[in-house]
Amino acid sequence: MTISHSHPNRQPHNWLIYDIGDEWLNRFKNYYKGNLYDLGCGEMPYKSWLLNYADSYTGVDWGSSLHELKADVLADLNEILPIESEAVDTVISLSVMEHLREPQMFLSEAHRILKPGGAMILQVPFMWWVHEAPYDYYRYTRYGLQYLFEKTGFVDVQVYPQTGFWTMWTLKFNYQTKRLIRGPWPIRKAIGLLLRGLWAVNQRIALQLDKHWKGEAETAGYFVVAKKA
Repeated sequence: MTISHSHPNRQPHNWLIYDIGDEWLNRFKNYYKGNLYDLGCGEMPYKSWLLNYADSYTGVDWGSSLHELKADVLADLNEILPIESEAVDTVISLSVMEHLREPQMFLSEAHRILKPGGAMILQVPFMWWVHEAPYDYYRYTRYGLQYLFEKTGFVDVQVYPQTGFWTMWTLKFNYQTKRLIRGPWPIRKAIGLLLRGLWAVNQRIALQLDKHWKGEAETAGYFVVAKKA
């Protein structure tokens, strides 16, 4: 199922990371219910899909977002959120916490607004390039994520590597080679066509290598699922 087909960052050189993300999001679909809040919602690329499971969707983001602003609630995710305690059934946050100066405050607020028994689904990059600079502060290991969530009070914390080594390495290669598309238009066109063919093949090969040659200590990122007791 292609959930991320409308994601503004999905392109020929990186579609694999979005396909893998779609698989993980679909795996967690039993957690999406009731009042779902998307913290750091950006352009809300997953809203319509999430509403297949949740009763309502509320996007939260800050007013100075580098993306097109579509948030229902404007808030600085480094600070106390203007949301009532225990008002939310599900919290989701994708590729956001690396951009926050105060990740512990963010997790504490997510925990506060969740109802008892509610769940948080979070994704963060690990071996990934610096992006949206200068608002890119942290990278987290699985052990750091486990510690931060448990310190906040979450229970049943499960951390999953998003990819294996080969997908991570291939994506890094593709982002680097994308920079070769430059020069006059005919040259850019020719280089782009050649690279699109390469990217189409190497992402498929990387996916197969990850299935048969495990190397999850070097992953592009992690997904976390945790509950409020």
